[in-house]
Amino acid sequence: MIPKDHPRYESLMTREKLVEGFKQGITALEGLIAHGRGEAFDYILGERTRDFALKAEKTAIAMLLLAKNPVISVNGNTAVLVPKEIGELAKLVNAKVEVNVFHHSKERVERIANYLEKFGVSALHAGDAELEGLSSARRIVDRRGIYIADVVLVPLEDGDRCEILKRHGKKVIAIDLNPLSRTSRMADVTIVDNITRAIPRMIEFAKELRNFSKEELEKIVKDYNNKEILAEAIDGIIEYLERTKNLL
Repeated sequence: MIPKDHPRYESLMTREKLVEGFKQGITALEGLIAHGRGEAFDYILGERTRDFALKAEKTAIAMLLLAKNPVISVNGNTAVLVPKEIGELAKLVNAKVEVNVFHHSKERVERIANYLEKFGVSALHAGDAELEGLSSARRIVDRRGIYIADVVLVPLEDGDRCEILKRHGKKVIAIDLNPLSRTSRMADVTIVDNITRAIPRMIEFAKELRNFSKEELEKIVKDYNNKEILAEAIDGIIEYLERTKNLL
């Protein structure tokens, strides 16, 4: 039992959720490693949502609301960490949810879909289509979801699929704590934030922006520059490290 007054309580609880997800066959061992890498970046970002992340989160919602066929892609880590929140966000932006994993098996995909169902999320997972040009199991998609999507939110993404999604003419919104990754640099909108903070923030933006006009949403997207956001994120890391160094 982790005491709530532990200074690393939130971080440790996140790890516990992922470990439990692994025991249930939802998360993969590789997913635990990937989380550790992201957590390291979160640490040097100050473990809080910064202004550059808020800009990206707001733009992401505007883009999802403007989309004709928005899809939220969910892997094992995402399913375990923010299942209820994914369902709420999907309803607010009228998006479909689809299970898509790198370490693929029909059994694992079914387990993730069934887990999401417990939180009221009906996730597409037919695996009846493929993204041409991608050799990994990420190519296996649902023809009602990612296959026909125009905007895809891909929390905890991998660079290969991001590239192929864009090649297929889709807009990509990535949640990636590493502003230096290929995914971050290739996505149309990169949210440099922890998914456990990003999705709840996006829900709040969705409640606000769903009342905006099409023109207002289009202006938010038009005024956004992902390269500038990534530069701000890198500056944020440098600033945090410098400030911390000065406290030694």
